[in-house]
Amino acid sequence: MLPLFLCLTGCAVGPDFRRPALNTPERYNETAPASHTVASDVAGGASQTLANGADVPGAWWKLFRVPALDALVQEALRDSPTIEAANESLRQAQERTLQQEGTLFPSISGLVSRTRSESPEAYLGISGPAPLFSSYTAQLNLSYTLDVWGGLRRAIEQQGASAEVQRFALEQAWLALSVGVANAVIQAASLDGQIRAQQTLIGFEQKQLETVRQQFELGGATGTDLATQQAQVAQAQTVLVPLQTQAVQVRDQIAAYLGRAPSEVSIPHLDLDRFTLPDTLPVSLPSALLEQRPDIRSAEALLHQQTAALGVAIAARLPNITLTAGVGTNAADVHQMFSPTNGLWSVVNQATQPIFDAGQLLHAQRAQKAAMLQAAAQWRQTVVAAFQSVADTLAALQNDAVTLRYALDAETAAGRALSLAGMQYKLGGVSYLSVLSAQQVYQTAVIALIRARAARYADTVSLFQALGGGWWNRNDLPPAPPGLLSSPLP
Repeated sequence: MLPLFLCLTGCAVGPDFRRPALNTPERYNETAPASHTVASDVAGGASQTLANGADVPGAWWKLFRVPALDALVQEALRDSPTIEAANESLRQAQERTLQQEGTLFPSISGLVSRTRSESPEAYLGISGPAPLFSSYTAQLNLSYTLDVWGGLRRAIEQQGASAEVQRFALEQAWLALSVGVANAVIQAASLDGQIRAQQTLIGFEQKQLETVRQQFELGGATGTDLATQQAQVAQAQTVLVPLQTQAVQVRDQIAAYLGRAPSEVSIPHLDLDRFTLPDTLPVSLPSALLEQRPDIRSAEALLHQQTAALGVAIAARLPNITLTAGVGTNAADVHQMFSPTNGLWSVVNQATQPIFDAGQLLHAQRAQKAAMLQAAAQWRQTVVAAFQSVADTLAALQNDAVTLRYALDAETAAGRALSLAGMQYKLGGVSYLSVLSAQQVYQTAVIALIRARAARYADTVSLFQALGGGWWNRNDLPPAPPGLLSSPLP
């Protein structure tokens, strides 16, 4: 009987979890991207090397070599309520797992009671007042459910997988926060640069207004030219105000990432010139992405959870065997409680089997199987989206490098054209419309160049995000608490 019992308690109904089979592609893009990006002779325009198979650093934002960025990211990861909430969710799930592990062990409870009662005896023909009785009881009760079908172990497996879901939800929150801070800092530096450029352009427009006014007084310009230049100055100022509004909003967003109100932080003004573009970028192999992306790992843990839950649902339809036992003593006086003649004990072996429930357990099992298949489909969709994310980022890295070169050429040519147009206008060689057109082209080119430079940094951040953020190289990963079982998950 013992070998049969061990055999029964060693199995577990329901499917064992395995990661679904997936043919990973050899590369991310339809055509393999170049190993180097195009270089431009401007800050943030260096060529970047794409290193296939290289590892992602845990603190990737340090590669930009901006102390203010490093300090802001570290402060956000330390103080953000989002990270704190994710940590507590993980801790809760881990404690639930430990709680569930306890179901494999016997449950023992103690009982101590004293009873005082009065029972009339008139029905026995005995007259007089009813006698009083006292009763003292001390008892230990034991209850143990035999996990014959592995339902309890599947429940532990299910809860452990739920803890894994929360573990990688924490990693997703960590990655989203660090990426959010980095992108906000880059955007803030870009907006500061655009504001400075726009203020310089406004100064130029105002000087140009003085030139047109002088030309008007000398008869070399018309009233229309003067009014048009005045409108141009006003138009340049209207472009400045929204940029200032965006800059304030981005700084407020950074404060929110830090878990503080905007009035509680002092964020330094940043300059894109102080950023260093990483010259080498890791590109993980597609097969490694399944292990690195927190969203994929979270989806896989969710599938594991739903697979184990199917085993729980199957076990609920099978006989449930419970052993209960009690031992104790009962006496009329506390001094007689431990007398051998007052001892009591009981042993109950109980098996329960659902017979008729109008198909409730069967349909619950079928519903859980559908939930498992749904989780498998969601996992596959998450993997596809991850491959797409990396492919899009690699394409953006290449194309935005080309865009920056064109933007630099456009800004250089537009500046030269504006300078020549201004000089020719003073000499009467061109009409004011030529100067106005050159001003507008140059204004657009300057802003486009700053945005193109910022895009190179933002693309680099996006690549680190798409590859999983390097969480596996961090030294502050949340440890799993020691379990009651050496290996709660199969």
